[in-house]
Amino acid sequence: MIEIFIDGDACPVKDEVYDVAARHDLRVWLVANSRMHVPPGLWVELVVVPEGPDVADDWIVEEVRAHDVVVTADIPLAARCLERGAHVLGPDGRPFTQDMIGSALAMRELKSGLREAGVLSGGPAGITAKDRSRFSSQLDAMVQRALRGARP
Repeated sequence: MIEIFIDGDACPVKDEVYDVAARHDLRVWLVANSRMHVPPGLWVELVVVPEGPDVADDWIVEEVRAHDVVVTADIPLAARCLERGAHVLGPDGRPFTQDMIGSALAMRELKSGLREAGVLSGGPAGITAKDRSRFSSQLDAMVQRALRGARP
């Protein structure tokens, strides 16, 4: 059976993940650096990892298997999970794929350099109701593909 992993510290769509997971009777791993609320029941497990760069990412990569689903906005984590054969979805409802991950990593580096140079400021836009709706439908479709054993 597949499982869903959430890169949880800044994930704005946890409730949507819980809804889809409950519909498909899937286990969810919420991985974070601090304690947070999870719905009661046996299907959501909170994993609190120590503070530090990439500790949560490393835990997810170590545990994820082919066809599992990972929810993250972290592009390097998405790349690592795709290498393991997992399906990866951003909180805005856009899937990460092998075809686009290289350009996403390059764009991340470019934006990082521009921020360091003071040319670019701010982070990603907030999640809208449209993003939440797209996320829920994309996650449901991704879970169905994963359950069928389709490749990411």
